[in-house]
Amino acid sequence: MKLHLNSPVTNLIEATLKITGSKSESNRILLLQALYPNVSIENTSNSDDAQVMQQGLKISEGEVDIHHAGTAMRFLTAYFAMQEGKEVVLTGSQRMTERPIGVLVEALKSLGADISYVNNEGFPPLKITGKKITKQKVTLPADMSSQYISALLLNASSLENGLEITLVGKITSVPYIQMTLALLSQLDIENTFEGNIIKVFPKKEVRAKTLVVESDWSSASYFYSICALADIGSKITLSAYKENSLQGDSVLATIYKSFGVETTFNRHQVILKKIAHHQTTGLHIDLANAPDIAQTIAVSCFGLGMECHLTGLHTLKIKETDRLEALKTELSKLGAKISVTDKTLSLNASNEIKKNRAIDTYNDHRMAMAFAPLALRTSIFINDAEVVSKSYPDFWKDMISMGIQVE
Repeated sequence: MKLHLNSPVTNLIEATLKITGSKSESNRILLLQALYPNVSIENTSNSDDAQVMQQGLKISEGEVDIHHAGTAMRFLTAYFAMQEGKEVVLTGSQRMTERPIGVLVEALKSLGADISYVNNEGFPPLKITGKKITKQKVTLPADMSSQYISALLLNASSLENGLEITLVGKITSVPYIQMTLALLSQLDIENTFEGNIIKVFPKKEVRAKTLVVESDWSSASYFYSICALADIGSKITLSAYKENSLQGDSVLATIYKSFGVETTFNRHQVILKKIAHHQTTGLHIDLANAPDIAQTIAVSCFGLGMECHLTGLHTLKIKETDRLEALKTELSKLGAKISVTDKTLSLNASNEIKKNRAIDTYNDHRMAMAFAPLALRTSIFINDAEVVSKSYPDFWKDMISMGIQVE
């Protein structure tokens, strides 16, 4: 599906939207619910990723296909390895078979797990035979995806002796690790995180409890971008959000001050207002703790003619696509002067935006959604636009509700 996006009748935007539950929180709680069935969930994400996670958790033997869902691949690798008596082949899309999983597999094997590679060493598909794990100490490099760490933490309390993880080096995406531990704490699962050592203690049962999934801050990023590109006086109200969020991408509220966007909270709503022009000094920021919003920020800067230099992006090369190279290619189509390394992105200030360029999405939901706000500045095409269903199935409907013309 190829969509043609044009600017709304007015760039003075006013809208109120309810955003689906966080994919990150949903998948964590779904796994905890599989371990502790008396846990209930409200506001589960309606994303493809959450659906394949739910389906995967119901399978005990045979093939488990998680398509493009990287979170599910990592979480389920640890889950099946620790479920005695289950035997599965965990696989996914062509891109998933190119995304490394070796660090997590080797960590699990050091604990005694029975995992083998079906095709290529270090990559899915994986043949997993669940075993009773009694070892309790493991070491991981700290600068890899935090999902490797969370995969172990989420399953740790089900182990007879719990788990102690030692992280070597500088830790990446700390908020996502803290989100995982906070959810364990909500179920009274004892844990500690001191220095580079994380401990989770065993717990056979938890009391009945309902966990409410906060709406997705990554999804909110596209509305921050729209607000930044809109006229002063624009206002977008989103629900349901918490001021003290567990999600690392809630740092948007601070970052987008540089774009003239003010954030206020009213009960379970977050209200975005464009109150000033963007800063003229450019944006220099380390996104190591929130890499998923890098695409949105880069596109916002380009749309406003702002210089930016983004660092801490080393995990983007192993996402749904190599997001750094994809950003370079697609922004260049629109006239951007941009350079990338394996962990940084630099964009020169420029007021030139070419019209009617077609943006390729590379099977990556965030490419489609990050570029959509540019419709406020230019006519743009989005190829394979249906890819948004991975995390935000209602995205194009919500774009139309804001006045953006989608054909």
